[in-house]
Amino acid sequence: MSGVARRSPRLVAAIPELRDWVRGRRAAGERIALVPTMGALHEGHLALVDEARRRAERVVMSLFVNPLQFGPTEDLARYPRDPEGDRALAAGRGVDLLFAPEAAAMYPPDSEVRVVPGPTAERWEGAARPGHFAGVLTVVAKLFHLVEPDVACFGRKDIQQVVLIRQMVRDLDWPLDLVVVPTVRERDGLALSSRNRYLTSEQRRDALGLSRALGAAHEAWGFGEHRAERIEARIREVLARFPGVRPEYIAITDSATLYPVQMVDGGTVIALAARVGGTRLIDNIILGEGLA
Repeated sequence: MSGVARRSPRLVAAIPELRDWVRGRRAAGERIALVPTMGALHEGHLALVDEARRRAERVVMSLFVNPLQFGPTEDLARYPRDPEGDRALAAGRGVDLLFAPEAAAMYPPDSEVRVVPGPTAERWEGAARPGHFAGVLTVVAKLFHLVEPDVACFGRKDIQQVVLIRQMVRDLDWPLDLVVVPTVRERDGLALSSRNRYLTSEQRRDALGLSRALGAAHEAWGFGEHRAERIEARIREVLARFPGVRPEYIAITDSATLYPVQMVDGGTVIALAARVGGTRLIDNIILGEGLA
């Protein structure tokens, strides 16, 4: 709505200070957009900020590596963190407030209540990462409660997360607009991810297998293939050309429920998870939209 501000965003770690700022903006009649992140910002996060600024006068971005969504064998300790770089990038796109709390502020020692998702969380990412989505929904619910945004922006790359957050918003009657922003990619098709910085140059070349396989699936559908099993076979054929890629799952699903389908059509979601070296990557495509 307003022009991009180049001033440094206000940095807040304490919940009472965040709430005071939000109350002041609301008293001034301003709409507030929320962009939740775990930091290590890249152009994909900044595209969320751009969309948020189109829809609200003020943008709050969270920078919080949420421990609840990491399993005991996952990369919480080594997850990339760059607070100074994040602040500079956020300033360049016009973020008004960065909320960067400590874990103890979000989850005090006696904290025990969690948001528990339903069956949609039990497949795909949920099966690969038990408890992950309870952690995601809990932190997002807390952020919605603290910021009370009019708009919240999320990226489509985490498509199962988006489906579950949309369900939570609907089921718990949150009065906000949930906006899903297309995946941002490098020129060669690799989906942007904070974890890409873990990849060696050789691993990065192999990581292109994910987008190449999804592109091949879209092409097969465009030429008239509608059988999910044949689409999956085509994906596996392409992935096999990239020796460093170890697929975890190939999901060909309904877009609203993420239930598997036997026949595909425009709007069908195809999602992948794979390991490249020690790095776990995800990507997806919606048939009819191509590699967004």
